[in-house]
Amino acid sequence: MAGAGKSAGGSRRVRAIVVTVVFLMLAPGTVAGYIPWLISRWRVHAPFPGFTILRVIGAILIVPAIPVLLECFARFALQGIGTPAPLFPTQHLVVRGFYRFVRNPMYVSVLAVILGQALFFGSAGILIYAGIAWLIVHLFVTGYEEPTLKRTFGTEYETYKAYVPRWVPRLRPWGAR
Repeated sequence: MAGAGKSAGGSRRVRAIVVTVVFLMLAPGTVAGYIPWLISRWRVHAPFPGFTILRVIGAILIVPAIPVLLECFARFALQGIGTPAPLFPTQHLVVRGFYRFVRNPMYVSVLAVILGQALFFGSAGILIYAGIAWLIVHLFVTGYEEPTLKRTFGTEYETYKAYVPRWVPRLRPWGAR
């Protein structure tokens, strides 16, 4: 009997990994890659308002955001045994790694990549898109995701929510007690 449970758990983890990789390509790949490309064709324009330093800031936003995003996706599959996709949610509340600093590191990373592209390419279109994307994500998080996490994980999520901010990372990591 114990072997059957391990096999089912292993099978769920493999499915979580596969679905997570597909979701990574489709969701962030589209939102932070394909759509900004459609808007700007990634043509470099004059930097906003003529400040080259903004191009550097754009690169500084993009470069660390990508590994943060990848680590968070991996953590969902391996630790949470689920995916970021609402159809195959995690079995466990994920509160380690970058989740110790901010409740939504995936969204923050994706938005940092979009904003970084706007600054790097000097694209007003991508900058407007970044604002729209943030608003949509914020409404999704507050209207669906947070109530769902509260129903699913109860007090565990409420405690986490009390100590870890939604959008602006803590300077020191939160340690679950």
